[in-house]
Amino acid sequence: MDDHRVTRRGSLIKLGGAGLAAVLGWKAVEEASGAGPAAVASGAVSCVLSPEQTEGPYYLEGDKVRRNVTEGRPGVPLTLKLTVLDVSTCKPIKGAAVDIWHCDAVGAYAAVTNATFLRGIQRTDGKGAATFKTIYPGWYQGRTVHIHVKVSLGGNVVHTGQLYFADSVTDKVYTRSPYSSRPGRSTRNPDDSIYRNGGSRSTLKLRKVGTGYTGSITMGVQR
Repeated sequence: MDDHRVTRRGSLIKLGGAGLAAVLGWKAVEEASGAGPAAVASGAVSCVLSPEQTEGPYYLEGDKVRRNVTEGRPGVPLTLKLTVLDVSTCKPIKGAAVDIWHCDAVGAYAAVTNATFLRGIQRTDGKGAATFKTIYPGWYQGRTVHIHVKVSLGGNVVHTGQLYFADSVTDKVYTRSPYSSRPGRSTRNPDDSIYRNGGSRSTLKLRKVGTGYTGSITMGVQR
C-alpha cells in the first residue's frame, strides 16, 4: 500500500462504490458452507445491526493510506482483520475504506502530539477485508481499551464505531512491557459507559499468534 498523505475526502472518493444507508455487524455459524440470500433464508447466516458509537475527540483529517500504522511505537503486536459485507446478501464489499485510530501503549494519541502513529486507512480487498499491522492499545482514565473505526464508501462515512477487547486478554497483555509500567487500569468493559451501549457486539475475536495477537471482526453494510 502507498504510504502517502491524503485528505479524507480525496482518498475516500477514489475508493468508489455505492452510497450506503447503515452499517451492521455480521455473524455466521462456522459450519455454514456459503453465504448469500439462500444461506440467510435457511438460517445458516444471520445479519444483525452493529451499534453506532461516538467518534470521540481524537479523529484527524488526512490519515495515511497504509497497512502498517505502528511507526515504531512499542507494544504487543496486533494484526487487525476487519471485513465489510453487504448485509442484503452477506457477500463481501470491495473498495470500502476502513479507517482506524487508537492510543499507544501508555495511553497517548497522535492527535494530541501532532504525530501520525497508530492511525491509517485501508481499502477492502475482493474478500471485503482490510488488514492493519498495529499494537495492542493502552488505556487512559475513564475508558476501557478500544480502537476507533470508521467505514466509508464513495466518499460517504457510513459507520462510526469502536472495537473492544476481552478484559481477560487485556489483563494478560498488560503484564508485559511497556504496559506494565502503568499498573492499576481504572476502567474495565462493564464500567465503560460507551461499551455498555453495544460494546459486546463490537468486541474483537482474538487469537494468539507468536508474541502477539490477531483480532478480527466483520461489519456489514446495506447498499
